[in-house]
Amino acid sequence: MHTVDIMMIGHFSKDRLVIDEQVEICSGGAIYYGSIPLCHQGLSVAVVTRMAAADVHFLDELQEEGVEVFVSDAPVSSSIENIYHSADMERRICKLRSFAGPFQKEDIPDMAARVILVVPVIAGEVDLALLQWLAERGPVGLDVQGFVRVPEGGDLVFHQWPEVAEGLACVTYLKVDRAEAELLTGQTDLRVAARQLAEYGPREIVVTQSSGVTVYAGGQFYEAPFTPRSLAGRTGRGDTCFATYVGQRLNTSPEEAARFAAAVTTLKQEQPGPWRGTMADVAVVLAGRRHA
Repeated sequence: MHTVDIMMIGHFSKDRLVIDEQVEICSGGAIYYGSIPLCHQGLSVAVVTRMAAADVHFLDELQEEGVEVFVSDAPVSSSIENIYHSADMERRICKLRSFAGPFQKEDIPDMAARVILVVPVIAGEVDLALLQWLAERGPVGLDVQGFVRVPEGGDLVFHQWPEVAEGLACVTYLKVDRAEAELLTGQTDLRVAARQLAEYGPREIVVTQSSGVTVYAGGQFYEAPFTPRSLAGRTGRGDTCFATYVGQRLNTSPEEAARFAAAVTTLKQEQPGPWRGTMADVAVVLAGRRHA
């Protein structure tokens, strides 16, 4: 059976970015922001997605980077509108424009992966039964955003995941941001929340926030800062960090993976689009040798 290092499952998103009322249509979704950095780490990557046939050309960019792409046809492609004000790129308003529909078992290729990354854009892409089936095939990394970010009218709002206990029991690597950690646990202390989430079953908890990444693994906490010179590439920050962390965990310790992921995410935030740098670029950040 064909094997890859990482198989990513999630919708591609035709993002509509609105910054100070200036509109731009661009590629988005965790499969986009995560798969290309993984390739630049020297890993083999497959992406499984659903989208309209007329939009499949958007995935050429991934294939040019070496990503294997598996696409199931959908009536429409998923599309999200992200509204920012440049004075504060940390805050955004998210609206759902269209949804490519839920994944089915037959959408998943018959291939082995060292880790399966389940990275939906919104709730409804992956249900509990599919998640449990995937967990039988190998270790699962999961971004909880795709289970708590729920369409409500035209808006995307955060709701508790009703099946959180059963879902997280399937997960090896869990990614949450600060707000999602508080939503799921009711805890405002990030470390308390991470410990509580680990009790559901995930072996490692990856928490992202504007200042950096915190990892809880093996009963220990590891923290690494984001130190970008600008936030021009703010969109895709968490997607980049999580994919990079899991990719590094195939070969390094949680502490080393956290530091590496923070360095890549630092560089990513300075440029729109996926990170396409080199290991040498990351080494400069890790060594603190960048000049102002």
